[in-house]
Amino acid sequence: MKKKSKLNPTIFVIFGGTGDLNKRKLAPALYNLFTEGYMPEKFSIIGTGRTKFTDEKYQQVILENVNEFSRNGKVKDDSWKEFGTNVHYSSTDVTVPETFEGLKTDIEKYQKEFGPETQVIFYLAVAPNFFPLIAECLCKYKLTENEDNSRIVIEKPFGHDLETAKELNLLLSKIFTEKQIYRIDHYLGKETVQNMMAFRFANSLFEPLWNRNYIEHIQISVTEQLGVGERGGYYEGAGALRDMIQNHLLQLLCLVGMEAPISFDANEIRDRKVEVLRAMRPFKPEEISTNAVRGQYSKGWVEGKEVPGYRHENGVDPHSNTESFAAVKFFIDNWRWQGIPFYLRTGKRLNQTSSIITIQFKDVPHHIFSSRATETWQQNRLIISIQPEMSIRLQVQAKRPGVKMVLNPVDMVFDYKGTYDTDTPEAYETLLLDAMNGDQTLFMRGDQVEAAWELVMPIINTWESKKSLNFPNYPADSWGPEEAEALIARDGFHWFTLPLKDKE
Repeated sequence: MKKKSKLNPTIFVIFGGTGDLNKRKLAPALYNLFTEGYMPEKFSIIGTGRTKFTDEKYQQVILENVNEFSRNGKVKDDSWKEFGTNVHYSSTDVTVPETFEGLKTDIEKYQKEFGPETQVIFYLAVAPNFFPLIAECLCKYKLTENEDNSRIVIEKPFGHDLETAKELNLLLSKIFTEKQIYRIDHYLGKETVQNMMAFRFANSLFEPLWNRNYIEHIQISVTEQLGVGERGGYYEGAGALRDMIQNHLLQLLCLVGMEAPISFDANEIRDRKVEVLRAMRPFKPEEISTNAVRGQYSKGWVEGKEVPGYRHENGVDPHSNTESFAAVKFFIDNWRWQGIPFYLRTGKRLNQTSSIITIQFKDVPHHIFSSRATETWQQNRLIISIQPEMSIRLQVQAKRPGVKMVLNPVDMVFDYKGTYDTDTPEAYETLLLDAMNGDQTLFMRGDQVEAAWELVMPIINTWESKKSLNFPNYPADSWGPEEAEALIARDGFHWFTLPLKDKE
């Protein structure tokens, strides 16, 4: 028997209800939450868009989306019948405020049916230029006045730079309270990312070592084998620094670098993250060339197929100055991390798709073993793999079997597949459920967004004002430009990659 959720009745309004994000992520996530008993007993999902759909036609579209993209495979007839009757459509053009009248009527109908405790969640799965229009229309039609029962979920990018992020924050603050605003970064919903909190603060073993006295450096790499694909037009106005480092990678850095919160309260945790960003050393213009590297991929071969260079992708300027690769060395100027470098790297058309956090510990202070015994010596590392495998591994030295004392590195591994039989939920399932529960722990706060933009703006301004003369500077299926290797090699380190068992 399916368990019952205690959530208040919920109306879930998806702006961009016919778009790609809803198709691939939101609709499958909501259906999976329903089948596993996490949706409220009373709920309504209202997709919006300019296309003219009946409820029946839209339900058929969502059924096809769920069948194609749900982690649980095709739907079961009985569960879909129960879920599908709660899926509706409202023809709403966000550029025509008058069309919100029909949406308001639909919402009020379900509010009356569900009762006074009904909460309304507005999910903005649309292009960022529509965020202000939608917020203003919601205000005009008085759809957000109940602070306790109305929320707005906003996808990244949250602003194009520091100035536009501040403008958007200011606009939203005039319409919503901060507790109503859910700035979503799907990386924070990934199971392994959440497990970092448990790993650090539920165990006494590592926290005493989690500082500059024992850690030598930290790497955070989020790499992609794919190119920009059909997102060339968007990516051309963004680049790797805006698209990945300003949000995803800095969020991971905050989780690694934050102080222990006094409780699991959402604002307490977000306070600690903001403290990390504010403690990070700002860049002076003359320091950027030695602390940040940019790259752009050229054509090449990936898994036996020839792929175009970035400048030949659809929607990309043939003389583009946009980076498809970025690597930055950051420092956190506080007692815990003073002098310890944090290396962040991301890029497209690289050798593998992976997201890895590597904490390298300092070497032992004195070697007692002979050089012959330690030919494969390696410092201790803690490796947190977010994708494609989800694992946490501690690399230590151990004696190799035999009569002689010969050491080699071994891995102590915790991996989800080998430990748990249950499927891991998609990141959006976790985040959508948190939004319905009113839990903002995994969502970004306004000051956090602005602090992240403030940190990367000197790099963005320098790169945009000075055209790179060596683009493209790395071939597809490589590990990026040579300058990225030099960035970390100057400090005596090298980029770490996790060997993939299934990569041939």
